[in-house]
Amino acid sequence: MLREALARDQAARTDSKKTDASREVRSFVQNIHHFRDEYLRDPSEPFEKVVVFDEAQRAWTREQASKFMQTRRGLTSFCQSEPEFLIGVMDRHKDWCTIVCLIGGGQEINTGEAGLLEWLSALKTGFPDWEIHGSALLGDRHYTIDPKAVELLKEPTIILHSDLHLAVSMRSFRAERLSSFVSQLLDCNSGEAAKTLAELLPRYPVWVTRNLNEAKSWLRSVARGSERTGLVASSGAHRLRPEGIHIKSPIDTESWYLNDKSDVRSSYYLEDVATEFYVQGLEVDWAGVCWDCNLRYVDSRWEHNAFRGSKWQSINAKDRQLFLLNSYRVLLTRARQGMVIFVPEGDQSDPTRLPEFYNGTYQFLVDCGVPTNPVHVEPSMSFTA
Repeated sequence: MLREALARDQAARTDSKKTDASREVRSFVQNIHHFRDEYLRDPSEPFEKVVVFDEAQRAWTREQASKFMQTRRGLTSFCQSEPEFLIGVMDRHKDWCTIVCLIGGGQEINTGEAGLLEWLSALKTGFPDWEIHGSALLGDRHYTIDPKAVELLKEPTIILHSDLHLAVSMRSFRAERLSSFVSQLLDCNSGEAAKTLAELLPRYPVWVTRNLNEAKSWLRSVARGSERTGLVASSGAHRLRPEGIHIKSPIDTESWYLNDKSDVRSSYYLEDVATEFYVQGLEVDWAGVCWDCNLRYVDSRWEHNAFRGSKWQSINAKDRQLFLLNSYRVLLTRARQGMVIFVPEGDQSDPTRLPEFYNGTYQFLVDCGVPTNPVHVEPSMSFTA
């Protein structure tokens, strides 16, 4: 996405061919897997002296990386996690190099993602001579829930700094408190969530509805100029299909995020819905968050469910529960300027969409202070980046 956006901008500003612009952009922004594959083939010292790994907590574990390398690349002897291999590549330098890992709290959303532990373990066991600096908040449960990682952060070789934590949201000038609200909501703390939302609402509109058309109308009414709107939903939201939301239909990511209002593939059309895998690390101005009953609020806690065949099944594995919770964390923090949350009414005649599957979630959002009526947005509230 970043490369496509930069290439389009470069071509427009310099009146050059898109292919030439793309080639120039690819020389300094590349997919981490391309970087990995390049230095699998080339054992030499890398050209790069400083590398920045965005979403570093999503690097693959040893099991996931080895499985992929053995089955997809034919490297039967590969037995390293991505952090191990990537640090090893940079360790080929004879003088100096720097690795910057950008780690998002509560962002692990898929099986095989290493999280913070794999980076710390790789450094401790394989690269003890490296100088390690980290944020003083890395031990917080929203950055890691692994007790081994928390213990490794106490190693004397790791220097923790308070100023390495990005304390102010860069996503929006209004959304500094959004992450706190979402964390409190997902922690089932309605009282604190309501207090935080009360501070947030004057600058960042949030409301909840049971009517998808009403949500779409509001999104179209508040977006001004080139402000981008879009619908997002969990990749496990299989029973939103009767509402016209098809999470199994893959989106054309570049068209969804970058094309204008005349393109039916763009997010503006509010037809194609993007899941957490497409929107992680990216934003729209105004988001419609579509909430299915794969995550439902029952008896003061979240119930985690996966749709298998023709019915819902409980998710009991702790890591998969965490991934599901984090998928909603991602979805609820994608809007720069404001959002509407759509929770369906359900259907008493459909055992996979019973109203009680949704009502608890809707009521909990209300208990967290989320208004149930469309929030009026003054023209002066809106801005274009």
